[in-house]
Amino acid sequence: MCRVVDLRQAVLAKNDEAAGTLRAELTARGTAVVNMLSSPGSGKTALLERELLLARERGVPVAALTADLATENDAVRLARSGVPVKQVLTDGLCHLEAGMLGRHLDGWLPEDTRILFVENVGNLVCPASYDLGESLRVVLASVTEGEDKPLKYPTAFGLAQLVVVTKTDIAEAVGFDEAAFRANVQRVNPGVEVALTSARAGEGVGVLLDRALAVGAGAGAHTPVMARDPHAHGHGHRHDHDHDHGQDHDHGDGSGSGQQHGTPQSVVQTR
Repeated sequence: MCRVVDLRQAVLAKNDEAAGTLRAELTARGTAVVNMLSSPGSGKTALLERELLLARERGVPVAALTADLATENDAVRLARSGVPVKQVLTDGLCHLEAGMLGRHLDGWLPEDTRILFVENVGNLVCPASYDLGESLRVVLASVTEGEDKPLKYPTAFGLAQLVVVTKTDIAEAVGFDEAAFRANVQRVNPGVEVALTSARAGEGVGVLLDRALAVGAGAGAHTPVMARDPHAHGHGHRHDHDHDHGQDHDHGDGSGSGQQHGTPQSVVQTR
């Protein structure tokens, strides 16, 4: 049992080292990274599409990398914004890792990029434990998912630097209790900002862009209590998650095939 725990810690320690290196490199070139985590179907892609369009309207150089187990659907959708977009297929891996992200950015990310939005794999368990070298970690939850979501996934919400509620245009129809949700967020992450958004109605659109620009300009991001845990390393990630690290997570070298597979020019299919 001790050996298994040590293996998990070793995997995360290696990831944290890669994340620190990537963060330093991107910060030096003036690029802020927004790591977006949520469950599948939260409306993450819809909101990101609106944010990318807004960034283009404002003349802010941004890019987006989206990760999925399969299909290029999200990348095709985001590419409509006209900004550089890259699809990463994880071949079954339920999260991105810092080394993997770094390899996919190498030679692709435009030098003038001020904000890189990373749409992580739809999952609130595995991705929560992996620092990607981000400047801002955002956790999203739709009004349809229930007010107790932060209590069910305390590591994901507990490490968030911004919590975003999506699909607020249907909040009344589904009986969403905003006060209860906010209270539960504060239980696991005191002081974190909770923003309300609706990609369809336009409510709150721009919150990701504005917060990322502020962080990139040197404004301090929220420091979660969990990230200050002296028993955690690096980004403050807990090591008690349940999925197995006893396998090699390096799925490919990130070089890709270079084939477009009929997708828009700004979408790069890679494995």
